[in-house]
Amino acid sequence: MAIGHPMFSSGVQRMNLTAVADEGEVMTRHVADSLAVLPPLERAYRVHSASIGGGDMDGISLIDVGSGAGLPGLILAVARPSWKFTLLESMRKRCSFLEHIVEVMGLSNVDVVCDRAENVGQSPDFREAYDVAVARAVAELNVLVEYCLPLVRVDGLFIAAKGHDPHDEINSAKTAVHKLGASMLEVCDVESMGPHGKRTAVVYLKERITPKKYPRHPGTPSKMPL
Repeated sequence: MAIGHPMFSSGVQRMNLTAVADEGEVMTRHVADSLAVLPPLERAYRVHSASIGGGDMDGISLIDVGSGAGLPGLILAVARPSWKFTLLESMRKRCSFLEHIVEVMGLSNVDVVCDRAENVGQSPDFREAYDVAVARAVAELNVLVEYCLPLVRVDGLFIAAKGHDPHDEINSAKTAVHKLGASMLEVCDVESMGPHGKRTAVVYLKERITPKKYPRHPGTPSKMPL
């Protein structure tokens, strides 16, 4: 089943997983915005991997943090079947939807994990295990980096899908990014077919192992950002 199949759009609407109710708008706003992450992701991965002697993109492991209705992770999993995806979502209703869609679509490259990012980031099975982490519309960057960077391996990437002007968020997150062992590579404008026009992808490089104390206990990052 393709992402454009009515079952996907109607399922999103029926379970109230996004604020968008119109099927056409689900496709243009959410699917197009999700796919817009791919060009900066692949460009940054190729450039940086080539600098350390890599560059092969087959078999990339990617975790979508706060996947919600599968955006962008489920969309990317269809677009890149040779990659391995983990959809991380804390709400059981959303996880049930994701598991159903993954089964119906026969996506053998996708796992759904139902837990909080703060718990998963401290688990040996997931901590610093991914080549790339992505997140879209989850939290402010100074909170989001604590959810995502502990999951990324050294020399891996974290990519945050943001609106047209994320610079205040980027400045507020500088201290957190440094503490978590990363630096910002670039801010890329991405064209979106959605009604909000141009958006941005903020790309971070994981340079060092994240200190063991991060992420902190569930709820702490959002209440007390670094």
